[in-house]
Amino acid sequence: MKRYTTALLIWFAILLCTEVRAQYNKAYFFWMGRGMLIDNRYQDAIETLNILLRVDQTAYEGYFLRGIAKYNLDDLLGAEADFTAAIEQNSVFTTAYQYRAITRSRLGNYDDALSDFREAIELRPDLPGPYYSRGVTYLLSQQYDKAVADFDMFIRQEDKVADAYLNRGTAYLHLKDTVRAYENFEQGIRTNREYPNGYNHRGTLLMEQERWDEAIADFDMALQHDTAYLPAYFNRAIINARRNRPVEAIADLDRVIALDSTSSVSYFNRAIIKSQIGDYNNALDDYNKVALYSPGNVLLYYNRAALYVRLGDPFRAIEDYTKAIELYPDFANAYLNRAQVKYQIHDPKGARQDHQIAERKIAEYKSKLSDSTFSVYADTSRKFNQLLSFESNVGGSRTRNLASASAGSFSMMPLFKFTFSAAVADPARLTDYRPQRMVDFRNLFEEGNLVFSCRESDIPADSLVVLDRRYAEALRSQEGETQWQQLFRRAVTQSLIKQYTNSVNTYTQAIEMNPTNPFLYINRSTTTSEMIDFISSIDNGYQHINIESDPVGRLRHTSSRVYNYDEAIADLNKAAKLYPEFAYIYYNRATLLALSGQLPEAFDDYTRAIELHPAFAEAYFNRGLIQIYMKDTRKGCLDMSKAGELGLSEAYRVLKAYSPAEY
Repeated sequence: MKRYTTALLIWFAILLCTEVRAQYNKAYFFWMGRGMLIDNRYQDAIETLNILLRVDQTAYEGYFLRGIAKYNLDDLLGAEADFTAAIEQNSVFTTAYQYRAITRSRLGNYDDALSDFREAIELRPDLPGPYYSRGVTYLLSQQYDKAVADFDMFIRQEDKVADAYLNRGTAYLHLKDTVRAYENFEQGIRTNREYPNGYNHRGTLLMEQERWDEAIADFDMALQHDTAYLPAYFNRAIINARRNRPVEAIADLDRVIALDSTSSVSYFNRAIIKSQIGDYNNALDDYNKVALYSPGNVLLYYNRAALYVRLGDPFRAIEDYTKAIELYPDFANAYLNRAQVKYQIHDPKGARQDHQIAERKIAEYKSKLSDSTFSVYADTSRKFNQLLSFESNVGGSRTRNLASASAGSFSMMPLFKFTFSAAVADPARLTDYRPQRMVDFRNLFEEGNLVFSCRESDIPADSLVVLDRRYAEALRSQEGETQWQQLFRRAVTQSLIKQYTNSVNTYTQAIEMNPTNPFLYINRSTTTSEMIDFISSIDNGYQHINIESDPVGRLRHTSSRVYNYDEAIADLNKAAKLYPEFAYIYYNRATLLALSGQLPEAFDDYTRAIELHPAFAEAYFNRGLIQIYMKDTRKGCLDMSKAGELGLSEAYRVLKAYSPAEY
């Protein structure tokens, strides 16, 4: 479905907005942004359209195109905001309503999505697109009769779109009308005989009817037209497993995993099949992969525990049964099985306790059989080692890629400081924020490569050593300049060659000579924190916020040593008193507070930095990261969206990890 939706987005981007009521320069940026969008250069398009919207904040076509770019970068909240801005500037912008509805549907906000579709259809009842998209939303929100009616309307105007028939067939399937479902799947295939999705839909229906040979023939046809079509391999594997052909089933799942190494449901099914044929060690490897990519899957721990029992490792089996119980406290089978293992390790008391709990859970289940909300995991007659379908969500979450995101972490943007760079242009995003006091400080120095940035210096290490020696000689001779300026230069080069202690001491000497200069405190603070990170990295690896870790353990520490940033923060406190209007002081302090585990205080400082510098991309990024960490994911993603809009490409990696499931 998303493939067709994305195609529609690009198609309308090409056809719409042909009239741009603007001067030549506005039209130039509009058409440049539009061209980049057509070429799939989404981030470039956003940067170009930003220029247009800075010049003309009423350019609704610009908001619309930027919304499409954000949508394709999985920045759904940002896309929704831009489509809303386009509608605010042009209340009869039909396509903006349509694509805001599509975006809201992907976000799971079906009520508002349907309201937008209704508005779009009222404005232009002759357009087929809104009927198709609303039909998909009705399908997702389980309003199948209405979905059929909308696909009927679409097909009356556009009868050559295979997905319309396939979606209508799916709606009929949910309405238990398998005859019409089959007819629609066949029509979808006739409409586009090279489209693998049509064969897969019909094959899935045939598979449910246990017409195995016909179903496999359809999956074979799908793969004939697209050798990388995952659902066909997967479904064929399910049929082979049901027909007791484990070798063929495993071979098909191998192909799925080769094409998608993070497919949790494929690892899960392959583990079950391998367990059934006695390949226990390889089955264990597959369950471990499921644990990596879908750690919230209760059946993983339950099945892996049984495997550990077969492998003669009762203690790990107990750990997994315990984990399954933690995820679902009503899991009676897990209590019963853990009781059996506890008997094996001579823990009769623990075994009796588990058995009693299991009996109570079973009794509760039997007394509430009419209550569909009661957990099925209390049903001891239920089998939990069945193969799962391709659409199954083994992680227990609607969020795509969240499991892989939680397995790792995202680093915060670094601190800002004055440093030396080989680049002629200042690499920092300071074009809209150059306070005169900072410019005056920079102009005290003749060096053209002195910049204010958060990026690593691109000057080679040997060149930095030569530069440091030159400044050391100049400092000894004190030629031509005040000594504190020469000390500042030397301190910068010392920090760049990682002579942190010497650099801090040199900054201290400069501060003693010029104690009211805030930039000296900023740089000393940054160098102090870099020294702490360097020392810490020797023990722990680089410190960073771990988004999904235990909230009590704000940072990852594998060493018993404790590092704090109190001295670095104290320097920034002093700088803030000397120059309270400088946004980068609050940004740097917020970052150090976040690394110290003081996230609410860090949030406040990032907010202050943004108030002073509204285009501060790094501040939006870091504030978004700590909000995600504090479980306020929606607001965090809004900040990430703004960071991406301001040109920080790293934001889209975070947004992709936390974007909702595919539309």
